Amino acid sequence: MKQLAALFVMFALTCLPGGADAQQQLIAAGSEITFTNKQMGVSVSGRFKRFDATVSFEPSRPETSKIGLVVDLTSVALGSADNEALLARTDWLDSKNHPKASFESTSVKALDAKKFEARGKLTLKGVSRDVVVPFDLSAQTGDAVVAGAFMLRRKDFGIGIGEWEDVSLVANEVNVRFRFVLRGLPPPR
Repeated sequence: MKQLAALFVMFALTCLPGGADAQQQLIAAGSEITFTNKQMGVSVSGRFKRFDATVSFEPSRPETSKIGLVVDLTSVALGSADNEALLARTDWLDSKNHPKASFESTSVKALDAKKFEARGKLTLKGVSRDVVVPFDLSAQTGDAVVAGAFMLRRKDFGIGIGEWEDVSLVANEVNVRFRFVLRGLPPPR
């Protein structure tokens, strides 16, 4: 159960920095989406094994960016097949009817030379909400690394309903962290 709540947070993470004139390629090796939340006061963590992004990002012109992210909700890893099956149920992620979560950027702005903020629509379990995702940009061995974190409220998306709605059992806040390796992104200046 603890792991299920953590999974919901992960979806919020789907906010990637977005595009400009050229499209970048997401490199799976080194990229990750993880999430953590509390269940009965104990931290529970998980990750998504499959996700893809369409990113067109120019650090010197972030306002021209376009970002799209799709997360395969059936790829959640919580370290327990029982908890993963529970998370797939209709009262949690309902991954049979809603197998994907998605993010589409509406704007990207620079906070400084290496810090940015993406705004957009996160759709999870058939519910769309506006989200703001801060992220850092750095170069690493020729590829760019985009990393950040944000907090997702699971109840905003109808995740953990019924007996799981009580936030004293499963916290409403899910902390989502992401690290994406992008090829073809101009290095930060």
